[in-house]
Amino acid sequence: MNILITGASRGIGYELVLEMSKSPDHRIIAISRNNERLLQLQEKCIEISGHDNVIAFPFDLTDFSALKNDFISDIKKYISSIDVIINNAGQFVGKSFSGFKESDFDQCFNTNIKAPFFLIKNCLSLLSSKAHIVNIGSMGGVQGSVKFPGLSAYSASKGALAILTECLAEEYKEKDWSFNCLALGAAQTEMLEEAFPGYKAPLSANEMALFIADFALNGNRYFKGKVLPVALTTP
Repeated sequence: MNILITGASRGIGYELVLEMSKSPDHRIIAISRNNERLLQLQEKCIEISGHDNVIAFPFDLTDFSALKNDFISDIKKYISSIDVIINNAGQFVGKSFSGFKESDFDQCFNTNIKAPFFLIKNCLSLLSSKAHIVNIGSMGGVQGSVKFPGLSAYSASKGALAILTECLAEEYKEKDWSFNCLALGAAQTEMLEEAFPGYKAPLSANEMALFIADFALNGNRYFKGKVLPVALTTP
């Protein structure tokens, strides 16, 4: 399978690449702005699995001109079709509502909703017949879930991602593509530490990645257009 994973340089995205690279049948485009960490990840995957099947793809998904004009032509240098997209990249901005600036809002929404929106749009022509698009949301973006002060923009952007998932499933229901959103609860990542300093999550980034990897490969057999909570705690 040809797999795109965004936000691959740390946390769950990093662990996803490590896990999915273990199969020689996978070819993984690992996307992040941090080229140095991508190259380190690429080397570690070879060391662990023995497979040279990870492509370090440094790219700023919030550079929307490049996303429109360069992204697909660059991707096509490595693969001719896409079987799985995991929109994992996320931006956390933790500030009180009254202290929020327009630049903070744009930073959060550009990464968490605008980038996956246009990444998916630009990749439509490359999607294979049974492609699975997995958007990584948050329990903070699920209606009725516990909410926390300082996370207004982050949670709102993840809520938008969940609704986008449902809309795309409806718009492309005549095709055999699957769009699903996993609304994650707490997993021990750098982003969680930024949001809740000192909190210890019940799941590691690797444990959450194991679930997401399996879901990305098999979940489209059972789910389409769903927003699925994946949470032991919220924190």
